[in-house]
Amino acid sequence: MATNSLAWKIGGEAGSGIKVTGEMWARLCHHLGLNVYGYTEYPSLIRGGHNTYHVFADEQPIKSTTERVELLVALNKETIDLHISEMSPGGIILYDGEQFEIDEAEYNVSFVSFFSVPIKRLAIEAAEMDLMKNTVALGASCALVKVDEAVLNAVIEKIFSRKGEKVVALNQKAAKAGFEYVRNHWDKEYEYSLVGRESEPSLLLTGNEALSLGALAAGIDYYGAYPMTPASSVLDFMAAYGPQHGVVVRQTEDEIAAINTAIGASLGGVRAMTGTSGGGFSLMVEALGMAGIVETPLVVLESQRPGPSTGLPTWGGQDDLRFVLHASQGEFPRVVLAPGDPEECFYETANAFNLADQYQLPVIILSDKFLSESIAMTPEFDNEKVTIDRGKWATDHELNGPERFKRYLDTEDGISSRPLPGKEGGVFLANSDEHDEFGYSREESSTRNQQNNKRLRKLEHVKQALPVPRVYGPLSAEVTLICWGSVKGPALDSLALLMKTGIKANVLHLVYVSPFPSEYVAKIMQTSKTTIVVENNVTAQCAGLIREMTGEKADHLIGKSDGRPFTPEEIMREVNNVLK
Repeated sequence: MATNSLAWKIGGEAGSGIKVTGEMWARLCHHLGLNVYGYTEYPSLIRGGHNTYHVFADEQPIKSTTERVELLVALNKETIDLHISEMSPGGIILYDGEQFEIDEAEYNVSFVSFFSVPIKRLAIEAAEMDLMKNTVALGASCALVKVDEAVLNAVIEKIFSRKGEKVVALNQKAAKAGFEYVRNHWDKEYEYSLVGRESEPSLLLTGNEALSLGALAAGIDYYGAYPMTPASSVLDFMAAYGPQHGVVVRQTEDEIAAINTAIGASLGGVRAMTGTSGGGFSLMVEALGMAGIVETPLVVLESQRPGPSTGLPTWGGQDDLRFVLHASQGEFPRVVLAPGDPEECFYETANAFNLADQYQLPVIILSDKFLSESIAMTPEFDNEKVTIDRGKWATDHELNGPERFKRYLDTEDGISSRPLPGKEGGVFLANSDEHDEFGYSREESSTRNQQNNKRLRKLEHVKQALPVPRVYGPLSAEVTLICWGSVKGPALDSLALLMKTGIKANVLHLVYVSPFPSEYVAKIMQTSKTTIVVENNVTAQCAGLIREMTGEKADHLIGKSDGRPFTPEEIMREVNNVLK
């Protein structure tokens, strides 16, 4: 009997409640005290198309999805056709034989059991609507893995309580119908079960939710954005919770307006942020340069999806690293960071606001669909660890001294004091032309060199303030996997799998990619036996950046561009292949 380790997946057409059911199952597993990771896939269609939600629960720490499935809830035949190859020995496929017939012999899988449950009929009988069929499937799943019905009811109440007692009762009734049907009709032994256990307090949330909470903890005042998957849920979160924390939230007419309103808000003295995906960021790049030349603090979320152009709108990848590093014309300092999990999303977003204010420059948070939308376990956040540093505000003496205030004063560290709007003596010019220390447009070579060098000088000071990358796993290893952003989770989960194949590995994970931690990365690569860069693109963007910044070439590269995240099993196989 495999206790407290289960890979559960539900699949069906868009509009059939796949996402909400998947999140309910994930929260049920979390309620039991298990470690949980949930990953969703869906096409860019309003209705129709194949949707799935894959939840992996285990007693052991997990940081990514898995390829295997032990319990598949198939709301249509297509789900069986597409995912039967993922089934583990002893697994069960739960489906509604009254809605579609299957020929078990057609699949030729003797190690899998098929179990027909009249999901739609039970939903109509219990709740008088087939809309509840996903909740019936949830109850049936609980009965199969021996989850107590009281636990299921408690989770349903917690999720639907805001919709009223009637909705809670109907869902509990539908779940009970599925639960009792399995208990009365399933007479085989199932190898998997879930049992509640004591665990440390934790959160279960997506990367975008964690990022939004980090922004709130940092004291964000303005969020402006135009919806674009997979960054849209940040706008949704901010609209729902921002106003009660004093945040002005605006859905603008397009991405150009979004970044310009954020720049304007920041010039007005408040903490401002915008968010989008690669296509929207393409529209923002000219304004990004303006933020750079007027030295205005700005935080930008760029949640990647595969391009070019519209590409794969609802899928993920790491195609935009080089793009954000060089976006907009000219040379100006920026910070680019790529968190790898919800915990880093929270704390590094809070830090992004400090960096933007301290160094008066744009900070780009580079995420992707896998991190933005997957639901994962993370320790409870500690707001006491979040500090707020607004940087150099001009003093009364600077503003009202014997000389006129110079907003762009050439300083040793490149950072000039900025006035709080409305302060007497703090008038200055800010436009997109090169300028002198007062902000007046100037074109002399001496002025250009002074201001351009001043801005670029900030990067050396930023670099000294950033933490070095972290190495996970044994210090002495045969293989060092180098990754950035969301590949962190599957890379870490692959270490145990690699060990089973006789390969002792560790992981060097990069969060800050600009300015690049050249000295530290070079040292790690020079002392590693074998280095393998793993990233979700096929042009080896990070591997190329490493070589450019350190002179060190990775021994091997592992890349892909199919819109799907890496799995630990995939990384394990690829590492074994390149080492042959």
